[in-house]
Amino acid sequence: MKNALVPLVSGHFYHIYNRGNNRENLFYRKENYIYFLVKYDAYLNDYLDTYAFCLLPNHFHLLVKVKDLSALEISKGDFSSDGDENDNVRKKDLPGLRYPGESDAIPPRDGIAFTDSTISQQFRKFFISYAQAINKQQNRIGSLFQKNFKRIRVDNKKYLTNLIYYIHANPQIHGLIDDFRNWPYSSYPKMLIAKKSHLKKEEVLELFGSLEEFKIYHAAVQDLKRIRGLLLEEE
Repeated sequence: MKNALVPLVSGHFYHIYNRGNNRENLFYRKENYIYFLVKYDAYLNDYLDTYAFCLLPNHFHLLVKVKDLSALEISKGDFSSDGDENDNVRKKDLPGLRYPGESDAIPPRDGIAFTDSTISQQFRKFFISYAQAINKQQNRIGSLFQKNFKRIRVDNKKYLTNLIYYIHANPQIHGLIDDFRNWPYSSYPKMLIAKKSHLKKEEVLELFGSLEEFKIYHAAVQDLKRIRGLLLEEE
């Protein structure tokens, strides 16, 4: 797909999304949503700043900013399958899974190739780990996720605010709930509380002006048709 080859570059924002293979569910119960976020944090918090997210039964959305990886302490194991306990899962449940920019060679530790390859591999490990648990839970085999996660580069403030709203509104867009603000598996409710998290709350609220402006924007009926056209998403 055309968006799948966009490289992940340090300092830039991206809309990252993916769905279940053959549009099957990724989440079957409340605990699955929580487990997904725990695994996401474990595999990707060192590499990405997260500004918004939304998890739906068969797909997910993330708004992230890629961190500067040049100073990050990363072991060789992050770039090699040697000793990877998930190798058997990868071969059995996710055949042929490989992401753009990924190769068996360890790239030079600078530049776009290093960043893109590193994060792509972290996503792969994240998906494998989560898929292993869901496959066991559901007594299923085969790929859980579509092969390539999608990424769209976000290059201006208006795009960012529209995207944050769109990500939060997704459950309502898909008819899962009457008011997306009541959907428990998105970053929207987390933005309203003071509890510490890895979510970039202050930065998001600054984009909107304040917490009150953030709530007003989300309470208004936005032009979703225009926003969706801007985002160019293929759902």
